[in-house]
Amino acid sequence: MKNLVHLICVIGLLFCLSTSVWAQHDHGHAGTEAVEVPKVFLDKSPRIVEYQLKRLSNAQLLLIETQTDDGKYAPVYSAILSREGMSPADREQALAGLVAINQTTSITELVKVLLAVPANNEAGGRIIKGIAKILFEQPASDLAQESDVIGQLTDSPNPLLPPIGYAAMILGADQRLPSDSPGTATPPAAWEYALSREQVIPWLKSIALVPNGDLRLPMHEQVMQLTDVSQPIEVRLAAVTALSAIAIQQENTFASVADLVVIPELQDAAIRTLLSVPREHRAAGTSLQLIEWLVDHAEQTPPADRTGTAFLDALELVDQLLGQVPTASAKPFRERLRETVVRVVRIHTVEEEMRYDIEYFAVEAGRPVQLVLINEDLMPHNVVITAPGALKEVADAALLAGPDGGRDGKQYVPDRPDVLFATNMVGARESERLTFTAPEVPGEYPFVCTFPNHWMRMYGVMVVVADLDAWQRDPVVPKDPIGSNRSFVQSWKMSDFNDSLAKGLEGRSPAIGERLFVEATCALCHKAGGHTVGNVGPELNQLFAKWKGDSRAILQEIIDPSHRIDENYAVHQILTIDGDALSGLIVQSDKDTISILQNPDAKEPTVINRDDIDEMVKTSVSMMPKSLLDRFSRDEVYEIMAYLKSIQVP
Repeated sequence: MKNLVHLICVIGLLFCLSTSVWAQHDHGHAGTEAVEVPKVFLDKSPRIVEYQLKRLSNAQLLLIETQTDDGKYAPVYSAILSREGMSPADREQALAGLVAINQTTSITELVKVLLAVPANNEAGGRIIKGIAKILFEQPASDLAQESDVIGQLTDSPNPLLPPIGYAAMILGADQRLPSDSPGTATPPAAWEYALSREQVIPWLKSIALVPNGDLRLPMHEQVMQLTDVSQPIEVRLAAVTALSAIAIQQENTFASVADLVVIPELQDAAIRTLLSVPREHRAAGTSLQLIEWLVDHAEQTPPADRTGTAFLDALELVDQLLGQVPTASAKPFRERLRETVVRVVRIHTVEEEMRYDIEYFAVEAGRPVQLVLINEDLMPHNVVITAPGALKEVADAALLAGPDGGRDGKQYVPDRPDVLFATNMVGARESERLTFTAPEVPGEYPFVCTFPNHWMRMYGVMVVVADLDAWQRDPVVPKDPIGSNRSFVQSWKMSDFNDSLAKGLEGRSPAIGERLFVEATCALCHKAGGHTVGNVGPELNQLFAKWKGDSRAILQEIIDPSHRIDENYAVHQILTIDGDALSGLIVQSDKDTISILQNPDAKEPTVINRDDIDEMVKTSVSMMPKSLLDRFSRDEVYEIMAYLKSIQVP
């Protein structure tokens, strides 16, 4: 009878959910996806409430009215906080709601959510990563004071959580309470705590999670000791990996880890750690010994095993090391490698930043090359190698080639002589290999992503040289192919402007700010002032009115575009029942179809029947790349902000 009553309740809830009205969750954009306004009964049993909330999309969940003075809304806040795809701003608001309702602390609520997230799938891992980031952003004094709460993570059977717990302890280490504080106890240091609980490996894994690199430095000596032969192989493996995250005494790290590549269980981790050591900290004698071992390793590896990540890591390391020893010593090894493998160059895209992870690479004229594009980003990207000086012309022609296929049927690849080599458009979390013979004529050959509007940030140079060993001994940085002379300044965070933003905006020149606004490529996507070309992002002429004059909130949107995403510009990922993956902005929808704009220059959106959709997810990542201002000084950031303020219209 009890089960029958429960079934009747569930059927009733399903009926209510299925008959909810359709409403336009609109912010002034006619194409915004219609969102079903749900009826949720929060006064039912926890099991039924959980069932109702699980059925809702993220957009529906955010539409539920909530209050911070009634405990029945706590499950809604918990669902928002623990859902994949929620923006950091939504999670922060949900966290504040839980703290208010439960009269607890942020750390208590974050730990509670982390302990409840399943870790048996990729989605769970991504959720845990997002929640852990919020945990690590809590004040160090709070992390120290609540070490007993954080200790629950270190005791969890979920293997992802103990390292997060120890990382939080490390972040609070400098704020540990005095032992004579009334009513308090001094929290143990993370290492002491781990040792007492025989959790050395989780402690080692926590080191790379600590966002403050300076806090990792004192751990170097202890981690080095854990690489010793007297330690279990699992501990040594974790210690070798942890060394790659500690930027101190790197000459010592290089020398010690180089001896470990001969141990099969440690080989791959040792090579990755050696790659992390800056070249100036690699001793020549040790480098030459490594080269000999790595070349032997390449020759002995069966051809079928020469495409994996570990083998490519080894090739990348030996290639770097060959550039650090005398040319006469390097040439015999280079010739042996040529008989064994093709030169491989890996290019990663950087998530949310619309750029490649390398600015240039060198190849030898007339020699075979294999380029591997690994797309870590949400957006699709490609690599097109052009003739010298042809980057901009090729990028412009790519728009005309369009998504329906240009050269060899490849999207946005124009069929013209100055396009030398090109990958297909590579989707999110995918990769592609491109094998070709380098040009016979030495020179600087640009490479670029030709997806619409990506070229202005996503480019580099393939340097073709007559003698690769000689060039690597004395490399020459190529010219920027679009003429930019800017170098990296700083990865800006809001904390860098805590006490100076209001004063920094005083006495600025709108003309200077406008020039910098254009130079930062903002005008290519946004209408602002007299700039009317941009049509990808929101218009900026009423930006300050929208944010009620809050300069800090506006700067937050620029520095961290994914912190809060305008519903009109949220990227959706769609997987069809045929296995096709699409991503873009939803510009129109009804009960039968979804119209998605896959790129800003498409003449018409792609229309998909709802019956053909297997899965549709709104991502928590903005179309606007991060790090747009990382090549600008603090004063220049102020100038851009002042310009935006100057163009505001009522």
